[in-house]
Amino acid sequence: MYKKTMLAFLSLLLVCAMAVNLSGCATTVQAANLMEGVTPNKVTALNDLSDQNAAITDFAIRLFQTSEGSGKNTLVSPLSVLCALAMTANGAEEETLQQMEDVLGMTTEEMNLYIYSYMQALPQDEKYKLSLANSIWFTDHERFTVNQDFLQATADYYEADIYKAPFNEQTCEDINNWIKEKTDGMIQGALDEIPDSALMYLINALAFDAEWADIYEKHQVREGEFTKEDGTKQECEFMYSTESNYFEDEKATGFLKYYKSGKYAFVALLPKEGVSVSEYIASLTGESLNELLSNPQNTTVYTSLPKFETSYSVEMSEILKSMGMTEAFDVDNADFEGLGTSTGGNIFISRVIHKTYISVEEKGTKAAAVTIVEPGDGAAMEPEQPKEVYLDRPFVYMLIDCENNIPFFIGTMMDVQG
Repeated sequence: MYKKTMLAFLSLLLVCAMAVNLSGCATTVQAANLMEGVTPNKVTALNDLSDQNAAITDFAIRLFQTSEGSGKNTLVSPLSVLCALAMTANGAEEETLQQMEDVLGMTTEEMNLYIYSYMQALPQDEKYKLSLANSIWFTDHERFTVNQDFLQATADYYEADIYKAPFNEQTCEDINNWIKEKTDGMIQGALDEIPDSALMYLINALAFDAEWADIYEKHQVREGEFTKEDGTKQECEFMYSTESNYFEDEKATGFLKYYKSGKYAFVALLPKEGVSVSEYIASLTGESLNELLSNPQNTTVYTSLPKFETSYSVEMSEILKSMGMTEAFDVDNADFEGLGTSTGGNIFISRVIHKTYISVEEKGTKAAAVTIVEPGDGAAMEPEQPKEVYLDRPFVYMLIDCENNIPFFIGTMMDVQG
């Protein structure tokens, strides 16, 4: 058995018409895939994403800072949220579009090409996988007419499954089954109901499954205590290892642990004594995080990582409003004419539902040894003292794409039993 770290999360963006009492949706109509009539245009992917990666990291940090709840575990996927909102931005116009682009950090055209290029270049192997899937669901009610240009844009850049459905209980079940399939069964029952006012759902589902490059052995797992910020002690199992990539800034120390092939990595950042997790998060910027991740110290670092499993659910409307995306949620002023038209009222975003799950654990056994003898000459040097980062109190962690150096997942571990 190999050790597995699994992550799955999804971002559902619900765009609804002004609340009106409409009924009469047929319950016998099955979902029809609208992509059957849309042929994707040829898109030339970017070979180098470095110019846009800084904007992605900056958005990730701003979203994380606004989402973080003091004292509670937080778990967000900036990449998933970006995909869902970027799809939606293709239907926004005027001030609504401008605000969305300002919050996301790029123009719609830039986001479309970045996400398309990113999806095309995702490395996959039987030992590691990061997958992205998109879908859009439209009501078949006669009040709504979808914009064909919007369908074309999602076909060109997002490889989205697009469905027309009656928006009844069966549609709700179909959506949940689609999400379950695309997240390898890790997220179930994400959508509780479909309100009468719902016109469409824009969904991104992301799943990550990878093995550590160096599997934890049984003797590396021991019982210990995790101390919460309020001083509460929690019993849990810790996984101990010696790593070689160490981080340190004014407020935190940390380490990087690779998954198979080194394409992806787990990063942990432990605030220094006297610095709270919230205080540390507030001090981060996209630039400072990028600088930190780009310059790990190559040195011996003794580490411990608690085994944990946690899930997170949040409705992101207020979070996105506080980041500056207000027009999109305004029933009177939102401008989504690019999505389509509705005789039921003005189209606006009603809810943004974000759900995440992660499991970090050790299974099975693997043994390895290495001895390096390097003859040479020169003056004797003072041996460097090993670093220590033991995650036995609240910390920040993330999963990063090592090639693009962006975090596609960020969380806080405040409560190992939460």
